Amino acid sequence: MVKGIFQYALNTGQKLEIIYISKLNQFSQRKIKVLSVGEDSISAFCYLRNNRRVFKLENILSVEICKKFDMGE
Repeated sequence: MVKGIFQYALNTGQKLEIIYISKLNQFSQRKIKVLSVGEDSISAFCYLRNNRRVFKLENILSVEICKKFDMGE
């Protein structure tokens, strides 16, 4: 189910907002554009870091489609 929203975002170019647990067990909120969907992870452009990142699906706690997207946020 969760992979479905990432595949949808990949196919449509829709931006997403995710909340995940980092390697240091800290919560992080990011706005991303999905670049690829793998078996256990997604590759995405992270607007906060302004770079490509890989996110493990098991560490993503929440995902939603950005209704309004402002890169300055």
